Amino acid sequence: MVLIAIVIGCVLGAIIGINLPIISYTYSTYLAIAIIAALDSVFGGITGVLKGEFDFKVFISGFFCNAILSILLTYLGTKLNVDIYLAAIVVFVGRMFINLTIIRKYYIDKWSKKIEEIKNKKKN
Repeated sequence: MVLIAIVIGCVLGAIIGINLPIISYTYSTYLAIAIIAALDSVFGGITGVLKGEFDFKVFISGFFCNAILSILLTYLGTKLNVDIYLAAIVVFVGRMFINLTIIRKYYIDKWSKKIEEIKNKKKN
C-alpha cells in the first residue's frame, strides 16, 4: 500500500513539475526547506512501517506541520536577516540520516537472514 502511494506521488510530482513554471529565486529557499521537511517525514514514515509503529494521522500531521514550521522559520529568518533555516536543515537532514540508517539495517538484516536460510537449505 505504501509502495503504491510512493509511486503515485512520484508520478504526480513529475507531471506537476513538468507543467509548472520554474520557481523564482525568491521562493527557492522556502521550497527547498519545505521539501527537506517533507522528505524527513517520508523517511520517518517508512521507518515507522518497518518497525510496525506507523500511524497515518501522525505521518500526515508531521508532514504538513514540519513543512509549515520550516517555511515559517525561513520567513522569520529572512525578515531578521539571519539564516535560521540552517538550523531546520541540520535537524531534518540529521533525522533523515538516522531514519535511512534504520531502513538500511532492516534490509541488511532481512537479506542476511534470507542468505543464511538458503545456505542452510543447501547443506541439508
